[in-house]
Amino acid sequence: MKKYILFLFLVGSTISSFGQNSNTTKPEFKFKTEVINYGKIVKNSNGKRTFEFTNIGKSPLIISDIKTSCDCTVPKIPTAPIMPGEKGYITVSYDTYKLGGFSKQITIFSNAKSGRKILRIKGFVVKKKY
Repeated sequence: MKKYILFLFLVGSTISSFGQNSNTTKPEFKFKTEVINYGKIVKNSNGKRTFEFTNIGKSPLIISDIKTSCDCTVPKIPTAPIMPGEKGYITVSYDTYKLGGFSKQITIFSNAKSGRKILRIKGFVVKKKY
């Protein structure tokens, strides 16, 4: 019985240490900014902005999916893995046809430590320049 308990302890310890080690080798996002503020932007003007990030992890970063809080926000993600130490870019196009304030969320799904990352855009669409 003691041998069986010792065996379970050793197996559990080994599995636990593997879980910890694999987390330290996972890729990781470091964004230059996680919120882009358009400020006041003129109706029907260019709503394209770019989030810049670096993979500060120790393995390739792969973005598997991206979702937005509305169809008025269209993201474009890198198709190739981002290697450790390399920069990547996520371009977001917001449709500036509707007047007034906006605040939108972009959710990124990846193999990074925190599997899911949330970015935001916000601003205020106006009729004309002031």
